[in-house]
This record gives sequence, structure tokens and C-alpha cells, in this order.
Amino acid sequence: MKCPFCGTENTKVIDSRPADDNSTIRRRRQCDTCLKRFTTYEKVESIPLVVIKKDNTREPYDRTKIEAGVFRSCHKRPISVDQINALVDEVETAIFNMEEKEIPSYKIGEILMDKLKELDAVAYVRFASVYREFKDVNTFMNELKKILDTKS
Repeated sequence: MKCPFCGTENTKVIDSRPADDNSTIRRRRQCDTCLKRFTTYEKVESIPLVVIKKDNTREPYDRTKIEAGVFRSCHKRPISVDQINALVDEVETAIFNMEEKEIPSYKIGEILMDKLKELDAVAYVRFASVYREFKDVNTFMNELKKILDTKS
């Protein structure tokens, strides 16, 4: 950090604490050359995640879309709101751990389906039937057979 008084690049941090809004860090610094003190504020740079849709359009990531899909899939199932929130948190963590600026929606869907399969088979099939756009009963039955084969 350059000293605003003498321009020297050698400064040391004397004190660090969260700023009033808790989203930045306030640091008191002292120049090693002129010994004057100054304050800096640091903020984590957050680049919004962009989702690439099936039609190649792009839109900002929206957690509420995942929540809505999971809630619909879990309707009238013995799954608590806390379990749903935990599942969405796991999906979101997996997405952000990829450290990508853009992510195709199908990757989000696949991660979500893996998590739903672990949580509840019926919710998984409900989600998969919409997500994978099952066209007929045979496609639906094939997915059910896959689930039954993994359970046995």
C-alpha cells in the first residue's frame, strides 16, 4: 500500500477491524518512511455469477430459482424447510466452489438432482421429470428403473 503523504510503498498495518457495515475491513496503517498514519478500507471483490441458459442467453445467478424448484419437487413430502435450505446451501456451495464466472444451467441442474436423489427419491423424480423434460411414460419409467436398480 502506497503512503498517500510521501508515496513510499512500505507501510504496515497497525489496527484492523470490521467497518460499520461489516462488509469491509477498516485498517489503520503507518508509513515506514514518514511515520504518518492513514486509514484504508478493504472490500472483497465479488463478481456476480452468470448462468448460461439452454438457449445460450445469460442471466445473473438467482438462488430463489433453485429454492422454488426444490420446494415444488418436495411438495407434500416429509422434508422439512431446514432440509430444503441445507440442500440449496450445498448446491450453492458446489456451484461457487467451481470458481467459474459463468456456469451452464445444466451443471446446476445435475448437481441439484444428485443432492435430491440422496434426500428423497420421489422429489428427485419430480424434479427430473420437469428438468429432463420427459416426453412420455417410457422415459419416466426408465428413470424410475435407474433409481430402483441403485437401491437394490
